[in-house]
Amino acid sequence: MRRRGFTLIEMVVTVAIVGLLATVALPIAQVGAQRAREQELRDALREIRGAIDAYKAAADAGRIAKEPGATGYPPSLEVLASGVEDERSLKKARIYFLRRVPRDPFYPDPSAAPEETWGQRSYASEPADPRPGDDVFDVHSLSQRRGLNGIAYRDW
Repeated sequence: MRRRGFTLIEMVVTVAIVGLLATVALPIAQVGAQRAREQELRDALREIRGAIDAYKAAADAGRIAKEPGATGYPPSLEVLASGVEDERSLKKARIYFLRRVPRDPFYPDPSAAPEETWGQRSYASEPADPRPGDDVFDVHSLSQRRGLNGIAYRDW
């Protein structure tokens, strides 16, 4: 009577092939995950920078109260989501620039508030040495890692 089943050699060859395929697929999956996080970073930076520009335009148009000598940029990222009073509105309606402040996808601490995950540059700081100040002129990632394109995330 003949027995049915796999031989030991067939099983070893099958496991070797599956292992080889896994070693090829794993780096591809890792690059795909990094690419997705990079796209999330691009989108978040674009959204925040657009909101900062809209705040500045509203301040320059007189819709937001600002002190004499102020730059017109938002004092914090929280203001973009919490809104400011519209000076031209009779009902004192609020102007909102973001629904919520997005998180930096490369920030390591998931319990940190979204506003804390970004590095901030004030209008008075130098572009080569961004520092926070009285306003938020720009944001950058605090990650020390480099992107797939070779540029550090903080320089995006």
